[in-house]
Amino acid sequence: MANNIEIKDLLDAGVHFGHLTRKWNPNMAPYIYMERNGIHVINLYKTAAKIEEANEALKKIVASGKKVLFVATKKQAKEVVAAAAASVKMPYITERWPGGMLTNFVTIRKAVKKMSSIDRMKKDGTFDTLSKREKLHVERMREKLEKNLGSIADMSKLPGALFVVDTLKEHIAVKEAQKLNIPIFAMVDTNSDPREVDYVIPSNDDASKSIEKILSYVTEAINEGLAGKTAEAPAETSENKEAEAAE
Repeated sequence: MANNIEIKDLLDAGVHFGHLTRKWNPNMAPYIYMERNGIHVINLYKTAAKIEEANEALKKIVASGKKVLFVATKKQAKEVVAAAAASVKMPYITERWPGGMLTNFVTIRKAVKKMSSIDRMKKDGTFDTLSKREKLHVERMREKLEKNLGSIADMSKLPGALFVVDTLKEHIAVKEAQKLNIPIFAMVDTNSDPREVDYVIPSNDDASKSIEKILSYVTEAINEGLAGKTAEAPAETSENKEAEAAE
């Protein structure tokens, strides 16, 4: 993984572009290379090192069977993040963050179950017995639930980690994860506070090209973790069989 991160690729994707110097967060100073035309430039060597560090941790989390919840509700990140998360079969939130998504997970799960029950109604014919008005109400409810929670329908328990694009924008998600001690991985721009994140990836979190480049490394690491998890399964089965034979 380490050898796959090319500084030139990060440069070409504009990962190094930070915010205006007057908008900076002083805690990002260790990750800033220089100032040019009133804009901070991120040190891409440090970005590459932090990607490697984050990816090693992500691989372990995924290999242990836990999910990584991707969070990005800003316009330029939505589609990129949704596609990246879906490619590795991980849950994601790209619409408004539902308050209590993590801290009140039981309630969120009830809403997801409500969505499933509506689907069952359509399959078993119950939906057809409703009046036109009731059908319209149920359909609207289903659409709203799908929009906000459809991407986490298969997330039956709290995620093992959060991957966030823009911690300022997603501050509610960050606070909820902090309360529950869920590790936070994030693309952190020069205007954000890296102290709120467990695994900081200093990078431009405003350009879709930059976001896509960082996510390409992250999803590669998650795939490696998933492959490791799959590889372990036959070995465990074999050990179980040997134990049963011994008994």
